[in-house]
Amino acid sequence: MLMLMWRKSPLFWTFFLFLFFATSSLAKHRVRNVYDHSAWTECQAEPVAQLYNGGILRNKFPIYQPVKDINGDMVDSPTLSLENLSQGSIYSFSSWVRVKNVNSALVTATVKPDNKYAKCIGSVIAKKGCWSFLKGGFLWDSTSNSSEIDFQSSDRTKKFVEIEIINYSLQPFTEREWKLNQFEGIKTERKRGVTIHVVDKNGLRVPGAAVKLSQISTDFPIGTMISRTILGNLPYQEWFLKRFKATVFENELKWYKTEPLPGQFNYTVVDQMMKFVRKNKLIARGHNMFWDDPVYVQDWLENMTVPQLQRAMKSRIKSVMSKYRNEFFHWDVNNELLHFDFYEKKLGPKATLDMFKSMQREDPLATLFLNEYNIVERCDSKANVDRYIDTFKELKKGGVKVAGIGLESHFSAPNPAFMRAVLDKLATLKLPIWLTEVDVSSMYGLEEQAVFLEQILREAFSHPSVNGIMLWTARSPGGCYQTCLTDEKFQNLPTGDVIDQLLLNEWTTGTKRGKTNEFGSYNFRGFLGEFKVSILYNRTIVNSTFSLGHGVDTKHITIHA
Repeated sequence: MLMLMWRKSPLFWTFFLFLFFATSSLAKHRVRNVYDHSAWTECQAEPVAQLYNGGILRNKFPIYQPVKDINGDMVDSPTLSLENLSQGSIYSFSSWVRVKNVNSALVTATVKPDNKYAKCIGSVIAKKGCWSFLKGGFLWDSTSNSSEIDFQSSDRTKKFVEIEIINYSLQPFTEREWKLNQFEGIKTERKRGVTIHVVDKNGLRVPGAAVKLSQISTDFPIGTMISRTILGNLPYQEWFLKRFKATVFENELKWYKTEPLPGQFNYTVVDQMMKFVRKNKLIARGHNMFWDDPVYVQDWLENMTVPQLQRAMKSRIKSVMSKYRNEFFHWDVNNELLHFDFYEKKLGPKATLDMFKSMQREDPLATLFLNEYNIVERCDSKANVDRYIDTFKELKKGGVKVAGIGLESHFSAPNPAFMRAVLDKLATLKLPIWLTEVDVSSMYGLEEQAVFLEQILREAFSHPSVNGIMLWTARSPGGCYQTCLTDEKFQNLPTGDVIDQLLLNEWTTGTKRGKTNEFGSYNFRGFLGEFKVSILYNRTIVNSTFSLGHGVDTKHITIHA
């Protein structure tokens, strides 16, 4: 209640506006400490030069000292000492890593805030005989100004791994410098300059013509998950449609919902939700065809023979595709396959490959995704970025086109430097990257959830290789999975205010009015997407539309008044 009163008070909005204009002023400053997006995923015979010329690790040498490994044993590990760390700063870390006494191993870099516990800042699958690139980072929130970075194997099957590091770098960024880099990324990747030329019927320039333009839609899709609770709920629908043009279904399309018993298909709810999608001209992701987690596999599938399971899976694909072919622009084919392996245990190591091939035959136009968690959220020995990339390569070698990178993005407290570093490595695949299930753990309070959600969204939107964002925030009678955007009456929570500030204000081109200059031109810089423009000249109004796509040059449009 106190927080609600605070949010309604004039003091709150004075503080809010101060922060807004302070943030907006960043756009007026040139980026001096420029973030380096360079990354490598192939093992190199010789390491590439260190980023930032080493940063604050320039001329530093590692020491090898005993540390406790993942199994509790004391081993010699390379350690980099850190001094003059600044509280509140963000540090981008990278290093080339090689192992000597094993063919490959997952190597993790950790830092110790307050010398208490090891916090993972990045990992890499390092190999023998060549150098692998580790990239990560951390937010230094400790009052201490010194620490150390340790390297050790996270592979519990290997008792001791001999690790070498070279060409390491640690570059500090103040919070302001980090935001300046985000603003620059948005400016160059999400916006473009436009010059509208107004001419008369003789082709002569028309100075002084009144120009009014507004954005119809943006090119960068941001949506949220919905469930059956939106059906017939007009307040919910109104709130949703004001903000979003993209969606995904929570559970309604999953196999255990559409075929709870063998041969008993039920698409009633999916059909109703698809009517909502079509009526409102939404785009929808297909989530999911299969799920490797045995918890979500129907009991009747568990004891099937291999031929029986293969027939059931073929029936599942054909059943869905016969109803919804070409309706879902993305498909999560085998959900969370790095963490779970139900189908691999039943059908062998090529189970996922066969799923992709079948999906590709049934709907060649759908973009097929690998959807996984803990790729950008935090370090995870099962689902690190290198293992994710290796899975892509294996599927490609098997003859299938995996065209989309799906990052679930179920966050606790985000680590922006780690998130950006992982996106950099994934960008080397040159495939569409989507954050597919964004939320923030409910262990945090509403205000803290809003702060973290904004950090995640800004990091994704400003990264040049991210193509879309889907939130995991459907409202149900019992609440939400982790993050709600509204209360039960569809009044914004602090997280909803973040969405409104970004989607409805900051990341769209508002209505612009002006007049053509002495050369008959009107200039502006807008977010990529569709625009409508009206020209008023000699008491005549001319309406037109145009598309603003990506490009480094200014787009020129001529309109006849």
